[in-house]
Amino acid sequence: MNNILIASFDMEVGGVERSLISMLENFDYTNYAVDLMLYKHQGDFLGLLSDKISLLEEVPQYTTFRKSIGETIKDRHYSIGISRIFSKINADLKGKMKGITEPGYYQMQLMWQYALPFLPKMEKEYDIAISYLWPHYFIAEKVKAKKKIAWIHTDYSTIEPDKKMDLKMWHQFDYIIAVSEACKHSFLKKYSELENKVLVIENITSPDFAEKMANEELENPMIKDNRFKIVTVARLSHAKGIDNAVKALKLLRDRGYNNISWYVVGYGGDEAIIKELISKHDLEDSFILLGKQTNPYPFIKEADLYVQPSRYEGKAVTVGEAQILSKPVLVTNYTTAQSQVQNGIDGYICEMSIEGIAIGIEKLFKNPQQRNELTNNCKNTDYSNCNELEKLYKVIN
Repeated sequence: MNNILIASFDMEVGGVERSLISMLENFDYTNYAVDLMLYKHQGDFLGLLSDKISLLEEVPQYTTFRKSIGETIKDRHYSIGISRIFSKINADLKGKMKGITEPGYYQMQLMWQYALPFLPKMEKEYDIAISYLWPHYFIAEKVKAKKKIAWIHTDYSTIEPDKKMDLKMWHQFDYIIAVSEACKHSFLKKYSELENKVLVIENITSPDFAEKMANEELENPMIKDNRFKIVTVARLSHAKGIDNAVKALKLLRDRGYNNISWYVVGYGGDEAIIKELISKHDLEDSFILLGKQTNPYPFIKEADLYVQPSRYEGKAVTVGEAQILSKPVLVTNYTTAQSQVQNGIDGYICEMSIEGIAIGIEKLFKNPQQRNELTNNCKNTDYSNCNELEKLYKVIN
């Protein structure tokens, strides 16, 4: 039996975490023993983890990556705390010298590079070690394994790394798994020298699980809302474009569409900005933030339309889940959109702008026949893809 280690940050509510749960739910435990390393045992999805895995104990040094610098120093991890301060300072200084205009990714690279000397190694040796979420330095530098695999969920055309630093890390992996062809393509545009390492394994989707969860009874204001209901499941962040969603609804309201409500399931750092926008445009009664929800499926089920207004995506797990639940889907034309939506068949792709989102919604709102066609096409499509795991087993063996 092969011993496998899978590493990720935590089990907070998010698309990557949901895809990890689905993968673990469908894993072949007759041939593989799986240890899961979470840097921090936190998140509403912890209770959804398969009982067939072994969840390793927290390692105090690694929990710091889910803490602020102040908390890290307060917990007496002084060296790691200081390394975080240096990474913040140098990301701006060195970033400007390297021509990096958005230093967020680069700061994360530096944070790990500076902290590595103070992080313990794993004692157990594994047959396979999988780093499920970037940054991948833990598996690359601190784990012994016969084979190492890294997962990428990001559209790499949107980030600015220190390429030399990244390549040093990537070369320590035998395989790099992209969650879509478009995700693979954007990665290889930056790292063409890694082409022989990159494979595509799509996020595992389980229609049975989604349909079962959609029928769970919970407090849901959408049930009593008789308006045309839009839903989005996403982090409240710049990447997900929720600010543009608010402005698009305002545009529709100005054009006389007063019978549309928009619900957002999710939380994140931009919550205050979004709430301010909602208030500014007097949309408190129609643009409704539902906050963090462990089970988003009942909200998707109640919607007339699912909209993904993102600026960029690797592959949106929630779009696939909406299609599983036979909902009409509208997504913006982010780079990887066409890898997930067959335009005009099981969803529509609109221009990535406030006007584009508003026009896309308006067309589908006014055309129930089109919405029914999308719904029927989704019903007649098999979105289960547990066979994707066979690709991983092939890599492992």
